[in-house]
Amino acid sequence: MIIDVIIPAFNEEQSIGKVIQQLPAELIRNIIVANNGSTDNTKKHALEAGAMVVDQKLKGYGNACLMAMEFLKELPIPPDVVVFIDGDFSDYPEQLKELIRPITRESYDLVIGSRVLGNREKGALLPQQRFGNALACWLIKLFYGHTFTDLGPFRAIKYQKLLQLDMQDRNYGWTVEMQIKAAKQGLKCIEVAVDYRKRIGQSKVSGTFNGSIRAGYKILWTLFKYALR
Repeated sequence: MIIDVIIPAFNEEQSIGKVIQQLPAELIRNIIVANNGSTDNTKKHALEAGAMVVDQKLKGYGNACLMAMEFLKELPIPPDVVVFIDGDFSDYPEQLKELIRPITRESYDLVIGSRVLGNREKGALLPQQRFGNALACWLIKLFYGHTFTDLGPFRAIKYQKLLQLDMQDRNYGWTVEMQIKAAKQGLKCIEVAVDYRKRIGQSKVSGTFNGSIRAGYKILWTLFKYALR
């Protein structure tokens, strides 16, 4: 089974090398860092750690992920599974083994790494993150009938199912869009517990008041948008 990893990254020079080096290389074909307009040495450190880098100057988490997906479409042999992980070293990259197991052994389509179910370092998930996750997951269950506990960025999905979802979001709504569409399309989904620690550096979203407000608004807007379709 061919597994490629996508890491969207914006100014993660302190952490990107750690993430790449601690991914289980024996399981992975390509690691693609989607360099989202970084102004530091993120690209340099990613290349030195052995990753491939695609540049996306348009800011936004979703924009970075979409650019990396376009790169995958150009490969002569597509992957079977795509794993998404953040570049801030808040997740434990070595847990990719547990993350992909439901796909490789039990034929699941989408696996969400749930930080709620795993062990969390004190202060790793801020109050606004916990509240936003809980509200969004409750609304997904209400509108779409599927139970999730988290919108965690550490996730794995079959490549063909990812293409089938026709992802569109350009920024903060990326994770929730994927879970909404997976529920609406009847994909076989499951969560696995993943551990979580304080990120290296300051969060561009949850670490700032304005970022938290923008992210929360976009997540709710995305939920209601697809509910009304």
